[in-house]
Amino acid sequence: MADEQSYAKQTDMSKRHDQQYYDQVMARIEHERVRFINLEFTDVVGMAKCVTIPVEQFNDCLTHGKWFDGSSIEGFARVAESDMYLFPDLSTFAILPDKVRLSYTAEGHRSDDIGNADVVARVICDVRTPDGEHFDGDPRATLMQALNLAREMGFQYKVAPELEFFLLSLEDETPKPLPHDRRGYFDLSTDLAATVRRQMVYSLHKMDINIEASHHEVADGQHELDFEIADALRIADGLMTAKYVLKAVAAQHNLYATFLPKPFFGVNGSGLHIHQQLINSSTGRNAFLNPQADYALSEEGRWFIAGQLAHAPAMCALLAPLVNSYKRLVGGYEAPVVINWGRINRQALIRVPRLGSDSESTMRVELRCTDPSCNPYLALAVMLRAGLDGIQRKLTLPAAMDENLFLHDEGDRLRPRAPMLPATLGEALEALREDPLIRETLGDAIYEGFLDAKGIEWTEYREQVHPWEIQRYLSVF
Repeated sequence: MADEQSYAKQTDMSKRHDQQYYDQVMARIEHERVRFINLEFTDVVGMAKCVTIPVEQFNDCLTHGKWFDGSSIEGFARVAESDMYLFPDLSTFAILPDKVRLSYTAEGHRSDDIGNADVVARVICDVRTPDGEHFDGDPRATLMQALNLAREMGFQYKVAPELEFFLLSLEDETPKPLPHDRRGYFDLSTDLAATVRRQMVYSLHKMDINIEASHHEVADGQHELDFEIADALRIADGLMTAKYVLKAVAAQHNLYATFLPKPFFGVNGSGLHIHQQLINSSTGRNAFLNPQADYALSEEGRWFIAGQLAHAPAMCALLAPLVNSYKRLVGGYEAPVVINWGRINRQALIRVPRLGSDSESTMRVELRCTDPSCNPYLALAVMLRAGLDGIQRKLTLPAAMDENLFLHDEGDRLRPRAPMLPATLGEALEALREDPLIRETLGDAIYEGFLDAKGIEWTEYREQVHPWEIQRYLSVF
C-alpha cells in the first residue's frame, strides 16, 4: 500500500512538473513570437537530426508526436520498423540565438532573405514507436536507462566535459589556423579567434548551456570550452547542441570549427575529457569522497574506476569512434595509450585531480580517452554502466601509475605493467564484440547498427591506398 501511495505521489508530481514546463514554454513562444520549432534527435553515430514544424503544429506534436521515417537514417531502424514518432522534452526548449539561426553570405554579411526574420526555437525529442514505447534504437533513451539504473542504486551521475576543437580558415581549400591564432596553452590573445570564442560562449549561454571557462589550447588554432558540471542527460543534450552552435558562429566569420580528433600530424589532437561525480541520492554527498583514504577516494570511487578500466577496450569504440580517433591516442601528446589511472600522470586514462578547498565539489574522476566525435549519449551511457558494474561487483582497483609516462619511449619496461588501449578502430570494434555488458548497455538495435556502420567505415579505410604509402614505398619497391 505504501509503494502504491509513493508511486501515485511521484506520478502527481511529474504531471505538475510537466504542466509547469508547458506553461513556461507556451508563454515564451508567444512572447518571443516563435514561428518555427526544430524537433531534434540524434542517430546512432552521433549526428544531429531535425524535423522543423510551424509553431501552429506544436500542440498536436506534444499530444501525438511527429511522425518520421526511421529507416531512412543510417543504423537507426530497419524498414520493417520505420514508423517513428518524435515527442518533445519540454525541459530542453530554447530559442536559437540570431548568430545561429541567421544565414550569411560567403562574404559574412547578413542575407536579405525574409525568412531570416523568423524566430526559431529548438526542442530535443525522445523517439518512440507507434505504441508509445521508447524506441530502443534512440541513443538518448540508452543514456536514460543507464541513469535509471544509477538512481535505483541510489546515485545521481553528474559530469563536466572539456570540449576541445580547432578553429580554422580555408586557404585554397586547405584548412589552416588563423595567422594570429598561433598561441599556446592558456595564452592571452586579442585576435579574431578569441572574439569568436567569446561569441560561442555567449550563444550557448543564451540557450541555457553554461560554460564555466574557455581558453586557448596547446596547438595552433586549438580551443577549449569547459562545461559547468550538471546531470549527464543535460550535458549530453548540451554537447549535441554545442557542436552545431560552434560551427554556426564560426561560419559567420568565414571560419570552420572542427571536432575531428586529429586534424594535423605532429601536434596535439582534440579530446573530450569528462569529469565525473556520483552523488548519493539520500544524502546529497559526493559518493567518491573519503578524505581519510588514499587519494581521498571512497570504496565506491575505487570500484567505479576499476569498472571503467575493466571495460575500457570495449568502451573505446564508443568514446573514440573514428579511424582518425586513434591518430590522437598515441604517445607524446598527453593522450592516453595505457589502461591505467593516477593523479599527476597527464597521460593516464583516468585521473583523480587533487582536491580544492571545497572537497565535496572538487572530488571527481576524469576520463581522458574520449574525443568530441563521439555520440555523447552513448559515451556517457557506457561510462556510467561500466563504473556501476565496478561498484556492483566490487572490482579491485589496480595500483595507481603516477609516473610521467610520456617521458618514456614505447620500449620502456614500464609499459607491461598495464594493458594498452586499442590502437585502431578495428581493435576497438573487436573489443566491443567481446564485452557483454557494453552490448547490454547499448541494446541490440544500437549495438548492431553501430557495429555495421563502423565496420563499413573501418573496411573502407583499410582498403584505401593512402598518400603516405605512395610517398614512403613507391620509389623504394
